[in-house]
Amino acid sequence: MSSRISPQAIEAASRSIDPVFLNSPQFLAESLSAELGVEVVVKVETVNPIRSFKGRGADCFMQWHVEARGPAPVVCASAGNFGQGMAYAARKHGVPLTVFASVNANPLKLERMRALGAELRLEGEDFDAAKLAAKAYAAHGGAVFVEDSRDVEPTIGAGTIGLELLRYPQPLDALLVPLGNGALLAGIGHWVKAQRPEVEVIGVCAAGAPAMEQSWRSGRLVTYERIHTIADGIGVRLPVPEALEDLRGVVDDILLVEDAVTLEAMRRLHRHLGLVVEPSGAVGVGALLAHGERFRGRRVATVLCGGNLTPQQVREWLG
Repeated sequence: MSSRISPQAIEAASRSIDPVFLNSPQFLAESLSAELGVEVVVKVETVNPIRSFKGRGADCFMQWHVEARGPAPVVCASAGNFGQGMAYAARKHGVPLTVFASVNANPLKLERMRALGAELRLEGEDFDAAKLAAKAYAAHGGAVFVEDSRDVEPTIGAGTIGLELLRYPQPLDALLVPLGNGALLAGIGHWVKAQRPEVEVIGVCAAGAPAMEQSWRSGRLVTYERIHTIADGIGVRLPVPEALEDLRGVVDDILLVEDAVTLEAMRRLHRHLGLVVEPSGAVGVGALLAHGERFRGRRVATVLCGGNLTPQQVREWLG
């Protein structure tokens, strides 16, 4: 386990993070469970002001930032959801924020970041290219650069999801957690393995963006020049070394899911639960579809970590 992520820090965060992001619904998806032959518990992180789990870690970071530095300007990069979380928290705490995003980023997410008061700059063809531009901009201008999964506060904030999951009234056999930069998986993994080490903690990556899975499995940094996935929120080609270190000892396995399977998972979540879930949030159910025999008859929880789709995406993917 990483020494920089402690159960005590996660528990403290659960008492200080903006309540609007805490205690999200978690329940047995009965009809979906019957269809899959798996007892599926869903944790719905889409019913908050930014429609994703990222508000937890962003608020956690911003509290620490203001206490340590006052309202000093902050710069970050985002595929969309972290930027929304940061914009929401920055507005609340009176901190100027600049977000770098890819020129190909989800337009709904871009619109929401602007509406929440962030200054937006579009650079590069994907998230990792935007992140490099953000680092350079912050270094040149003297602003504070925050990097999701490298800075520890977003991971600690995400860990509060694990705390809530273990309050489920029946014991869980496994967790399926979307894996992008790693804050969500590492945060949940540290809490769960400290409290109930017998619970299997499994990350899920998009097959078209396997850098984190391959890096974790090989024990060395694996990077890609390009990725190919509709799951923009977990589309990582340049893993964060600190995040990989945070996954050591708290993750049992990492699975890959093809985009076609993720789309089917999104449709089933919509059909069975009436939920609009973006690809990154549906990969856990995608893993149940792709690896069903492994989980058959078990009680498995997954985090539906985001629900930001454009109207066109809703029509094309869920219609």
